[in-house]
Amino acid sequence: MNNDRFAKQRVADDLDEPVEEAGNLARKLGLKPYPVNYWIVDYDEMNELIAYGGFQQRYPHWRWGMQYDRQQKQGQFLGGKAFEIVNNDDPAHAFLQESNTLADQKAVITHVEAHADFFANNEWFRMFTDGSSRTTTDASGEDRRRGPDAAGMLARHGDTIQEYMQDPDIERAEVERFIDHVLCLEDNIDQHVPYSPVETVPEEFEDIEGADVTDQLDDLELSEEVKRQVFDEEWLDAQRDDDENVTFPAEPDKDVLGFLRKHGMQYDADAERATEMEDWQKELLELLRREAYYFAPQKMTKVMNEGWASYWESLMMTGEQFAGDDEFILYSDHMSKVLGSGGLNPYSLGLEIWEYVENTENRREVIERLLRVEGITWRNFDESVDYETVQDHLEPPEWLTNIPGQLDDLNPEDSRVDSEGLAAARDGEFDVEQYPWKVLTYEGLAHRHYSLVKPQYRGFVSRIGQEELERTARYMFDDSRYDSVEEALADVDYTRGWERMREIRESHNDVTFLDEFLTQEFVDDNDYFTYEYTHASGDYRVTSTDHEDVKKKLMLQFTNFGKPTVVVEDGNYQNRNELLLAHQYNGVMLDIGQAKEVLKRSFELWGRPVNLLTIVKEFDDHDVEVAKRRDREPEPEEVGKRIRYDGDEVTVTDVDWAEVEHLTATDIDYNTKPDEWLA
Repeated sequence: MNNDRFAKQRVADDLDEPVEEAGNLARKLGLKPYPVNYWIVDYDEMNELIAYGGFQQRYPHWRWGMQYDRQQKQGQFLGGKAFEIVNNDDPAHAFLQESNTLADQKAVITHVEAHADFFANNEWFRMFTDGSSRTTTDASGEDRRRGPDAAGMLARHGDTIQEYMQDPDIERAEVERFIDHVLCLEDNIDQHVPYSPVETVPEEFEDIEGADVTDQLDDLELSEEVKRQVFDEEWLDAQRDDDENVTFPAEPDKDVLGFLRKHGMQYDADAERATEMEDWQKELLELLRREAYYFAPQKMTKVMNEGWASYWESLMMTGEQFAGDDEFILYSDHMSKVLGSGGLNPYSLGLEIWEYVENTENRREVIERLLRVEGITWRNFDESVDYETVQDHLEPPEWLTNIPGQLDDLNPEDSRVDSEGLAAARDGEFDVEQYPWKVLTYEGLAHRHYSLVKPQYRGFVSRIGQEELERTARYMFDDSRYDSVEEALADVDYTRGWERMREIRESHNDVTFLDEFLTQEFVDDNDYFTYEYTHASGDYRVTSTDHEDVKKKLMLQFTNFGKPTVVVEDGNYQNRNELLLAHQYNGVMLDIGQAKEVLKRSFELWGRPVNLLTIVKEFDDHDVEVAKRRDREPEPEEVGKRIRYDGDEVTVTDVDWAEVEHLTATDIDYNTKPDEWLA
């Protein structure tokens, strides 16, 4: 045990300097991360942390053991390796595996600093802490609102659930089953609004003289079942509106868990009726709902967040030689495996889009400068501009690329030079060969790493089309400021790409990120395409390289965490206290088998029959056979279905199209089959 502790201490000692300097470099590059606490863990501890979602203490449940076993087998049989895990907390906590090489540790540290910046500055993460009174003082001495205390919150939740499991009056198995029911619905929240706890309905209220009891009932939003237990039917009938079919909620409620917390009950098999939930059930439902809201931003920004971290990791490790000469090859191999892994890879997709955002914004800056040159317009742009000359002027000066070799010649008055860092370097206070970035300001680093002069992007400016030139010129003013191209390029703002990236990092999630920046140019450059299953051939075929089609398919993977969107439509369906859920159909069918199982879980949280409206596509067997002979696709018929579970059996019935027509989003369909396939 002592040997293990000493080994971890030796690893930690070796990482003291990389951790400190990675944080300094991140801030020099304009990042503003949460403070990060780094922990050294062994292989088994890393697997445990991954199973627990990056936290050291969670509530008891079989899911953690299942995830641990899967992670361990992935490493044992599939060659998978866990390089890092970091959680959204303030301060953030990152865990480094002691067996990793120093090159891997440095890669993890730079990656983590960028994640911590994303956690601290993306508005979707901030929603969870909106209204928090926690404040702290940052490195610059300014007060700021603290981020989440997630580790503390999850530990408290774990303790609470553990206490219930150990309560002699509550069966442990019953607690575990209840958790299973809730977890089956954990993504059915409204992730686009800040978390707020469901207010507990008071058990009693007073009929104050002069007050309208009906208004008090409406304010309390008591369920019909509770009202019937408290008031007689004659009085209730007198209070009802003339329209017996008034539903609640007034508008479809996306927070299914919140609705069940507020109005749900449990089914008493002995009494054969719904009864109020136990206090421990209400508390557990709210705790797990809160956790769902905490983890939602991470699911909503997976591509952005991983791409952001990969971008800055790569810049620091290779662009600023944070990886030493003896570590570069190993790091490159590590990065290529991460970016080259199969499937929908959020690291690769995110990095490619961030680089595209940077390039397009930098190009726009250059184009705007050139369009202000006397005599250059969007119409004659290609004939008037020598792109090779433009590239030469954008190249950073030699001293920016070779700081150690020209240290004595640097001008401390240059806005790109950090005068204090320059003085320290000349006094030998640090190794300028290892840390040349300490001599530069943010502006100097932006020019040093300007994207448009990198070999792979040297033709990016010249690829601009007439449509974009016209659009850029249309919204420009003061279009005759410069007398020459050289004068215009001398005013280029080299920070503009990074500034735009930070603006996007602050406000977007994966869906809006893909929707805004996945253009035809991006699709063509990165060879993206869509594919579809064909009934005629019984296999999958490439169907489109159009960016709108590619965007549809990608957004399908991220809208509502890639899960079907289901809302509460009526909590008193057909005036029988049944729950009516509705699937917001977008051209993609539900898995009916899974839907049936989810309804069984939902019944346990509602205590009464549960219904689900959806739309399915049905194919006529004869049409399929004809389509195969003619090598075309059959047209499906869309049919409304209602799935119902009453505690004993599941039934599926057809419903009139009028009952489900409002569920179909006619402007959203993820099918990208070419028209000729359907002819």
